[in-house]
Amino acid sequence: MRCYFMICVFVVAFSIASASQPAPKGATPAPKAPPSQDEQLYRNPMFGFRYKIPYGWVERTEEMREPAESKADAAEGPEASASSSNSSSSNSKATSRNKSANNKSANLSDVLLAVFERPPQATADSVNSAVVIASEAAAAYRGLKKAEDFLGPLTELTTAQGFKPKGDPSVLEIDARELVRADFSKQLTDKLVMYQSTLVLLAKGQLVSFTFVAGSEDEVDDLIEGLRFGSPQSR
Repeated sequence: MRCYFMICVFVVAFSIASASQPAPKGATPAPKAPPSQDEQLYRNPMFGFRYKIPYGWVERTEEMREPAESKADAAEGPEASASSSNSSSSNSKATSRNKSANNKSANLSDVLLAVFERPPQATADSVNSAVVIASEAAAAYRGLKKAEDFLGPLTELTTAQGFKPKGDPSVLEIDARELVRADFSKQLTDKLVMYQSTLVLLAKGQLVSFTFVAGSEDEVDDLIEGLRFGSPQSR
């Protein structure tokens, strides 16, 4: 529960902070060089999924991981750092990120990937869209036998951050894998609403949560489209 709670706290903080005031007017930044295909694709061999990171987004996996670790018990142990993306060392950092996914998923809890539409410190008048993927030992939740059993704690932790449930939970099938989906929304201003959808997968004794945050339901659905299971060759 600790891992998902920290995700809720920091995703909300990072997404709201950059939407708290209008973006300052100024010169348009120079366009970045297009990243390589490997740079844009996060792979997790442990759980058999991959996620296509939207072009131009920034990675904040380590920043999300460090606060969660500082709150963890000693039994959970330290986590290895994930690399941030930049144009000068994109290939090596993508390789390091994917190795981390394979080696770390067996730990009690871990933030596997955290990416944002823009740096959290950048101001704007819209929600800072985000995708955060994390894993946590299912044994941390007494009596949890299937992914649906996580809906109670998930709803409790998310509503504690000011969100309201949107409709009933549902089952979403992606590449023949069934995930439990829960949708939430939070009114930030009169005109600004933050939408969050969390997909939950129970695999190999771990709860894997895929949390998507955006400024509209359509944007959330678009972000979910980047999640795939199985090898690309099978599609």
